[in-house]
Amino acid sequence: MNETFVGMPAFPEAAREALADGTLRGNLRHATHTIRAKRAAAVAEVSDWAELREAGSRIKEHTLRRLDRYLEQLEESVTAAGGTVHWAADAAEANRIVTRLVRETGEFEVVKVKSMATQEIGLNEALEAAGIRAYETDLAELIVQLGEDRPSHILVPAIHRNRAEIRDIFRTEMAGWGRPAPEGLSDSPAELAEAARLHLREKFLRAKVGISGANFMVAETGTMVVVESEGNGRMCLTLPETLISVAGIEKVVPTWRDLEVFLQTLPRSSTAERMNPYTSMWTGTTDGDGPRVFHLVLVDNGRTDTLADEVGRQALRCIRCSACLNVCPVYERAGGHAYGSVYPGPIGAILSPQLRGTASEIDASLPYASSLCGACYEVCPVAIDIPEVLVRLRERVVEGGPAVREGNRVVLRPARGHAAERAAMRAARWTFTHPDALRTGQRLASRARRLRPRTLPGPGAAWTRTRDLPEVPAEPFRDWWARTRGGKEETK
Repeated sequence: MNETFVGMPAFPEAAREALADGTLRGNLRHATHTIRAKRAAAVAEVSDWAELREAGSRIKEHTLRRLDRYLEQLEESVTAAGGTVHWAADAAEANRIVTRLVRETGEFEVVKVKSMATQEIGLNEALEAAGIRAYETDLAELIVQLGEDRPSHILVPAIHRNRAEIRDIFRTEMAGWGRPAPEGLSDSPAELAEAARLHLREKFLRAKVGISGANFMVAETGTMVVVESEGNGRMCLTLPETLISVAGIEKVVPTWRDLEVFLQTLPRSSTAERMNPYTSMWTGTTDGDGPRVFHLVLVDNGRTDTLADEVGRQALRCIRCSACLNVCPVYERAGGHAYGSVYPGPIGAILSPQLRGTASEIDASLPYASSLCGACYEVCPVAIDIPEVLVRLRERVVEGGPAVREGNRVVLRPARGHAAERAAMRAARWTFTHPDALRTGQRLASRARRLRPRTLPGPGAAWTRTRDLPEVPAEPFRDWWARTRGGKEETK
């Protein structure tokens, strides 16, 4: 778990604070609507999008069911190409491995490609504790780092910032990290980009160690793949003498040919582009070309536990396109910070509670951070049924039950604060299996409809705090059906 998010409040509390920030909501609404519209146009250009989506889903599902075999093949291929593979069971072990590898080079600074995996494990903080400074080189990640902020979006980590805020961050913070911002810097996108370019260029030319993630890893050849839009990633991947890549074990794909599908679906779903401006691939090391030393750190950190759940494992198909965030009405209003994870939005609501468990207040609340509208499933390029997994996780939170944690089969206890929900569900189950009781209850509710309260008392107040109680009809449907058909209702 990333220590940055330890002790965060439950999603409803964090979201309530975000909803009060008008500037944040405006930034999010503008950005998500713009990306959403562009993505829809890019996807509409592809006549076989449904077939590509199905192919991506099947490739990922096939790989997850044979993950042990493909990971062993990946290790063999990377090693044969001159790289070294390291295995990390959790975040702490991954951080120890990377810190040791950097120390062995004798360097005290590294340049980084944007990487969700390194954010997940809190690598920057671990390196800082060891006296090693990590420089983020992605523009949005640079903004977040300079502002001592946290990412709020998978694709656009600084989506919650507008241009004026970015200008102010550059003006006040850049000098403390290297080359200062130019005098008189405005909020023009061109000037902001040029300020970042000048600031980062000296770091690219000086750094001896680069750290990256990987969008895909090809088991067949040992090839790593990083897709990006700015070119900073390619600088980090080619200029340093030592390259360390940190990736979750689920990023592997079986063959080179499998990349064809994802290199079509990922850019259209994420940046609404036909292809990524920069697609970098490297296989081990090559004399006289690129880094002389390559290390691959494969991270589990809860992924094997997630794999054991036949419903929840589909979250591991995710290719981090962020399309689900851009269509989610909850994310649009609450923003990414409320999710208490580097994985915000719908995918974060199902991935974080599986990787970290549901013991903490924030993780137990994430499966409820959704209206279950299904928009996320409709846009997912690998057909992850996020609503299905959310319902599964809600059941786990309320009822507890069997699960796998740290490789061991355990029986989870129900989360605190859900006793009333369990009682309500059991009462509903009894009522729906006793037709006479259901009919009587419906008739009583109709006759007392004028007494309908605006909010529910006791534990029900939490439900009506964010919802309106529906109007009660003057006549139950069963009675209306029987009356309009001119006789008794049919029974089977």
